[in-house]
Amino acid sequence: MTAASDKPLIDTSRPHPARVYDWLLGGKDNYPVDQQVGENLPPEARGIAGRNRAFMQRAAAWLARSGVDQFLDIGTGIPTAPNLHQIVQAITPAARVVYADNDPIVLRHAEALLVSSPEGATDYIHADVREPELILERARQLLDFDRPVALSLIALMHFLPDDQDPYGITRTLVDALPSGSYLVFSHGTADQHPELEAETETAYKSGSIALRMRTRAEVEPFFAGLELVEPGLVPAVEWHRDGPAPKKERSGFYVGVGRVR
Repeated sequence: MTAASDKPLIDTSRPHPARVYDWLLGGKDNYPVDQQVGENLPPEARGIAGRNRAFMQRAAAWLARSGVDQFLDIGTGIPTAPNLHQIVQAITPAARVVYADNDPIVLRHAEALLVSSPEGATDYIHADVREPELILERARQLLDFDRPVALSLIALMHFLPDDQDPYGITRTLVDALPSGSYLVFSHGTADQHPELEAETETAYKSGSIALRMRTRAEVEPFFAGLELVEPGLVPAVEWHRDGPAPKKERSGFYVGVGRVR
């Protein structure tokens, strides 16, 4: 694990997706370069980010209530309460959670992420999703991969262009999970907001952030070989397990939870 004394320097001259997302969620851990990207995004972006975050919270709670007590959250982002471990440990106090992110500012907040329930445990890995084997190796120090693990990839893979093999990276991570595990996944799309696509891509491009929004047909392969939990691969606002979605809203994310057979 990366020790606190080994913290890499934060580059405040370049925006980072985690800090832009923090700005969209109303957080304070971002810099002018991140704020500029956020301000260049369509006004709808804040609501879209919030609805994606709400999906993560619903899915994590459902998994904890279903008996899953191990979680690997890659692309954690800057802590925004309630964090994943707070959600699942409120239901299953002994749950173990490993976070991974490549933004040094998230590492600075690792202390907050590591505040676990007395019965459970949390850990933080400073690593890039493009190093899946390294993440898995370090995650095994806390998680038991002989038992089900919930892998969380939230609002992450649309920052990996096709030439960085996002499907292969996801497959490497999923293939390491035992039967009964889950993939919790969300991915940016312009399917429901085609009129916002150009403005969104231009905003991220202005900050030299790669963005590859994908259609539903392009998101489906991330779940290859998995059994999709109802309601399947749907817009973020439509993923509910305790009854139908309260209201129909357009969403900039496709989301789903897939079970490892």
